Amino acid sequence: MGCDDLNEFKEQIENGALARVGLLDATTIGAASALLKRVADSDLETVRVLFADQHGILRGKTIVADALPSIFTSGLAAPSTLLLKDTSHRTVFPIWSENPGIDCDSAGNMAGAGDILMLPDPATFRILPWSPHSAWIFCDPRFKSGAVMPFSPRDMLKSAITKLAARNLDLMVGLEVEFHVFERTDQMLEHANATMPGQPAQTRNLTPGYQFLTEDRYAQAEPILDALRRSCQAMNIPVRSMEIEMGPSQFEFTFDPADPLTHADNMMMFRAMVKEVCAARGLHATFMCRPNLENTAASGWHLHQSLIDRKTGHNLMIPNADGTISDEASGWIAGLLAYASESCLLTTPTINGYKRYRPHQLAPDRIQWGRDNRGAMIRGLMAAGDPASRVENRVAETAANPYYFFTSQILSGLDGLTSSLSAPDPVENPYETDAPYLPDSLLRAIQLFDRSKFYRTALGDTFVDYLTTIRQAEWNRYHLTVSEWEQAEYFGLY
Repeated sequence: MGCDDLNEFKEQIENGALARVGLLDATTIGAASALLKRVADSDLETVRVLFADQHGILRGKTIVADALPSIFTSGLAAPSTLLLKDTSHRTVFPIWSENPGIDCDSAGNMAGAGDILMLPDPATFRILPWSPHSAWIFCDPRFKSGAVMPFSPRDMLKSAITKLAARNLDLMVGLEVEFHVFERTDQMLEHANATMPGQPAQTRNLTPGYQFLTEDRYAQAEPILDALRRSCQAMNIPVRSMEIEMGPSQFEFTFDPADPLTHADNMMMFRAMVKEVCAARGLHATFMCRPNLENTAASGWHLHQSLIDRKTGHNLMIPNADGTISDEASGWIAGLLAYASESCLLTTPTINGYKRYRPHQLAPDRIQWGRDNRGAMIRGLMAAGDPASRVENRVAETAANPYYFFTSQILSGLDGLTSSLSAPDPVENPYETDAPYLPDSLLRAIQLFDRSKFYRTALGDTFVDYLTTIRQAEWNRYHLTVSEWEQAEYFGLY
């Protein structure tokens, strides 16, 4: 780089377009300047400039390291259509029409496949331990003017955190993430397989049989689990444990608590890291909830939540001395339960995810909570005097967009507090109660989210209409596809 003095970098950023319009504050400018000096003194060759889209998929561009200062002065442009696609990568909005179907003040920015602005966050910069000549940096997608988009995932979560802070509250979250790693037998790279979406890889198990917490299975998988753990540690992702999960080739990583934004970023990094590290070793990693493979177990995402008083640092989830739950814990649980069905489009956004909601499978199928009960949607892990007291929401699938997921938890729990809701009595037999069921399909989740007065007030009509349009397009493609079941049922009968 031409200039490698810290002050020169700072002056360069301060005179850039982003700073002039107020998109970078003094703290960010200082952090960006230090980062540029660090990169200038390194052997880094490339930087992947990325943002999380509506599906929690990382998208972006790769630049040479010498170009990094430019993204802090001017940002980086990307096609707006990246925010308008379903999971097949099809654009589902009429972008060539005068009205692209997005009802917001800046809708014109989305028409004609024009550009959006990628606004970098230096706190997210990570050198990639499996590719040490390269690094990641995350951005917030913005309109070209710099205005916040009503569907920008990181900005949405930041807004929810701000609402929580206005009540002198913080949330600490801990992650339990299940996923599968298989041996890849065929990458399916023939031209005929280049469909939309592309044909998935053919695989076989990395470890045999059902295996929950079996030591010799860990030994069999230790090389890849070590590689994933070391990558987490090198990237400052606070991994806590690596576990052999129930199903063949199924694993679970858990992580120490952190604030929601940090852990949402960590989840994005973890999923991408796992897939890239595994792919480099001829393996296929998937966070799909229930793969269509013989003898496969579903993967869930359990989110531990502790409510913290900002002034005192006291964990408000700690029960009273007599063992009864605190008013804050009661209200938070009540809020999570009250809006659980409406939140499912944010916690369980895929068609496949609803095939996990089955009884007696260590997964919830009803909206309820229980004390240390893994069959209930909310598992209460609270004891008098225990500073680690928390609740665990077991509703989500690991494919969920973490920013949207965490936003749903904050808004739901906070409404439970502000509305003085009280949690019902905990259940002991979660699969034998008359509690309401979770939605049984993505279509039902779309309908509930679309009709939600709560989310239309909390997130705005623009976002609700935007997300339901995208998910409805996915459902329509699924619904119109002739399945193997239909072929077997009717082809020979009629």
